[in-house]
Amino acid sequence: MDIKELKGIGEKTSLLLNRLKIEECDDLIRYYPRNYDIYEPPVLIKDIDNKAVVSIDGTVIKSVDMNHIKNLTILTTVIRDKNGDTIKVNWFNMPYLKSTIKYSMQFIFRGRMKRVGNLTVLEQPEIFTLAKYEEKLNVMQPIYSLTKGISNHQMTKFVSEALKVTAIKDYLDENMRKKYDLCDLEDAIKTIHFPKNFEELKTARNRLAFDELFTFIYQLRKLKEKETEVPNRYIINNHEISGKVISNLQFELTNAQKRVLNDINRDMNGKVIMQRLIQGDVGSGKTIVAFLTMFDMAAAGLQSALMVPTEVLANQHYESILSLISENGLDYEVVLLTGSLSATAKRKIYERIENGIAKIIIGTHAVFQDKVIYDNLALVVIDEQHRFGVLQRAKLMEKGVTPHTIVMSATPIPRTLAIILYGDMDISVIDELPSNRLKIKNCVVTKNFRPNAYTFIEKQVKSGRQAYVICPMVEENDMLQAENVIDYAELLKENLDKSIAVEYLHGKMKADQKTEILARFERNEINVLVSTTVIEVGINVPNATVMMVENAERFSLASLHQLRGRVGRGDYQSYCIFVSGTENKDKLKRLEILNNSNDGFYIASEDLKLRGPGDFFGVRQSGEMQFEIADVFTDGEIIKVAGKAVDEFILSGHELIDKNMNDGIVIY
Repeated sequence: MDIKELKGIGEKTSLLLNRLKIEECDDLIRYYPRNYDIYEPPVLIKDIDNKAVVSIDGTVIKSVDMNHIKNLTILTTVIRDKNGDTIKVNWFNMPYLKSTIKYSMQFIFRGRMKRVGNLTVLEQPEIFTLAKYEEKLNVMQPIYSLTKGISNHQMTKFVSEALKVTAIKDYLDENMRKKYDLCDLEDAIKTIHFPKNFEELKTARNRLAFDELFTFIYQLRKLKEKETEVPNRYIINNHEISGKVISNLQFELTNAQKRVLNDINRDMNGKVIMQRLIQGDVGSGKTIVAFLTMFDMAAAGLQSALMVPTEVLANQHYESILSLISENGLDYEVVLLTGSLSATAKRKIYERIENGIAKIIIGTHAVFQDKVIYDNLALVVIDEQHRFGVLQRAKLMEKGVTPHTIVMSATPIPRTLAIILYGDMDISVIDELPSNRLKIKNCVVTKNFRPNAYTFIEKQVKSGRQAYVICPMVEENDMLQAENVIDYAELLKENLDKSIAVEYLHGKMKADQKTEILARFERNEINVLVSTTVIEVGINVPNATVMMVENAERFSLASLHQLRGRVGRGDYQSYCIFVSGTENKDKLKRLEILNNSNDGFYIASEDLKLRGPGDFFGVRQSGEMQFEIADVFTDGEIIKVAGKAVDEFILSGHELIDKNMNDGIVIY
């Protein structure tokens, strides 16, 4: 059912929803909240502890003042809590409240905290009587990712309407649900939007995480059935070119890299096509192994395609492989294919791919679009986003193309889970970092350390090095007290020496802007790059020696470990500064894990132990699979259960509906 048939959605609103990839009611009900606003018990002013939104049981101790500044009406008063502490309260453009809020009246004030100079202010709070707030206590309101023109209130209403008219049929029978302790699918989808409490939310979330993992594993099983014993049409046993490149490298491959390269070479000389997963921590050197294999393919006159998750990374890989080709006097044509290219540029690249002139194709998911026709594609390398890998391999097989496949992952999944998730693939592990790498020095600090950090960054830049500063947001958000890249870049320009070039980067920029900024950073024209986690996956600038992460407590430890992997990639000593926006001891203890280990597997497992209700959705893990709800770190047990359930489901002769291969299998 088209969303335009829903009450309250006209042509203009439907176009806005289309920006969020919502076109049908089914899209709406599966557009899950990114978080929840929970009406928590009131807190004392002394216990606010840097919370973004708080409720305070307070008595008005000052008559409300009204001031006018240009087109803004500002109401101001002061409230006192039961402990005797006071806080200033502001409202904007709400003049009618002056007659409502009187001296000595008691209310629950719920609003956002903001620092104004040295003063903490409660801004734009809602006002409740004690009885009315009691009704809302612990109620969970969904918060959705939005686009300009759509409010959270509207989105909540649209989802509610869609749930009334959309039939949700469970593909699992009651016996299977009982066996695997799963709630009904319809109940899960309704509850994920409007949970009554945290326990209900957890039950619904686990069912939907199960569905995503079930679907993914089901796809793999079906793909494996098709791939079983597919003959190797591209036997490669000549490694002269890769050997030449290895001998000219400015570093020596680690024993682990050599071992994995031997695994690949053995596979490519075998009777059946290669399907290999290469796991390796950040900075372990997976990409050079892939490049060497692609050179051997090109030497045999065959094509290779490397697909990566972002255009920024695609551009960097493109430049890196061109440098290797130039340094070794090779003559292989490399093309870069991304979604942001003009239609004319794409057509020219399509032609060179189809006629076999282009031997190495680097790009995003654009490298596997229907318009791309390969002459003799013999190797596919998929970096990170494995979910795409399953779908694209299936599409290639439908075209009758059966290349060798390498999937590369920096995500530390335990081998037992990797076997379930990638049971159709052989697994190689690069468990060794290059010998010339110096151990990164880490520190966990609070915001009071910032002046010292800025001084340290200045010293590093003046010695010729560069720095990253990571913020959790692109721009200011009224509901969150967290740093944003746009304002933070200005803050650094004010606090650092004027000779230091500061620039910002974020995912909402156009692809050519991101590419241009990163290229300037690589050339050291930008000394300090303020960025969101868009730089998390694979970016390689050996001259960068400082990684400073603001509001580090808002990121998963696995994401912080990935970010840390952006430094320490050259010959210089590197440093990582994790700045906590809170002095909460539990959150600081969690960050200390990064101080004690550089082992991604250990960090991920410790992260699991310490996550609580406040980290329920958390910051999405980047790269790996990018499920809507499921998380390969937190859902190890669900992965195991989903694997068993898929086997039982297939043995029973059941099938899932494949709605659209580009979107994956959609469960009804």
